[in-house]
Amino acid sequence: MGYTIEKLTPENYQRCDNIWNMSKHPEMAKKFYDQLVDGNRIIFVYIEDGEYLGEGSVVFDKDDPDYTIPHERIYLSRMVVKKEHRGRGIGSIILGHIFDYARGLGYKEISVGVDIDNYRARWLYEKNGFTNTIFVGEDTAGKYVKLLKTL
Repeated sequence: MGYTIEKLTPENYQRCDNIWNMSKHPEMAKKFYDQLVDGNRIIFVYIEDGEYLGEGSVVFDKDDPDYTIPHERIYLSRMVVKKEHRGRGIGSIILGHIFDYARGLGYKEISVGVDIDNYRARWLYEKNGFTNTIFVGEDTAGKYVKLLKTL
């Protein structure tokens, strides 16, 4: 089946509601939109037959040197595939596109934060080269780990 990966524009942002329920997370949706508009976030969407099935975002400045270092380390902020399309390799395809994009901008590393008990996401990240643990901690959402990949 043919697919495309496109850089999301602010005008098409609401189409990502097909992937994740934006109305259930209005503060997060607004934050991501504002970052997209101001250029701190780039969102790539995986599209099949005109339908948005997955998205991955990078953030340039997260105010956390574990996550971002100007012109050296970029942050993988969000990686989500529509539930009924998981397990098809879409996440790895999006990640590969993001890695190429970040390399093209001159970045040498990419970081990600993931909940310790989110085994599926951790497996995806580790399978795609996020093998260096740079921090293990806990916040109000629970225990998490910061992982790093050399590009």
